[in-house]
Amino acid sequence: MSDPRPPSAFPPIDVSLRGEDHVRLYRETQGEQGYIWNGAPILLLTTRGRKSGEARTIPIIYTPHGAGHVIIASKGGSPTHPLWYMNVLEDPHVQVQVKADVFDAVARTAEPPERERIWAEAVKTWPRYDEYQSRTSRQIPVVVLDRA
Repeated sequence: MSDPRPPSAFPPIDVSLRGEDHVRLYRETQGEQGYIWNGAPILLLTTRGRKSGEARTIPIIYTPHGAGHVIIASKGGSPTHPLWYMNVLEDPHVQVQVKADVFDAVARTAEPPERERIWAEAVKTWPRYDEYQSRTSRQIPVVVLDRA
């Protein structure tokens, strides 16, 4: 079930730790710092740039899913997919770090009805996902990361 609060009822997001600084701190401390961000768990996702071929790492909210992990390609409700999602469509082989656990995984986009079940769980982790979906006409992808 989604969060019934209007978007204005959400507390402001603390953006003091983000991007490359978040990745650096997470790696240096093996997730002891940076694992919880604004009350949500974070993993590090490394993809291969579809144009550059270079490794790209981002911190991203995740939801546990069975033996795997789920991430949401929300981009805050933007009309376009995030770059990391475009990268995994091109090459689904990724690297994931959850605290000190670093492993290879294969990313796949969940399809109905699995997508709806996972979305409901992800909204419990980060209630703003429903708000993000309301901002865009694209269906926000739900991405399952299965250990390779």
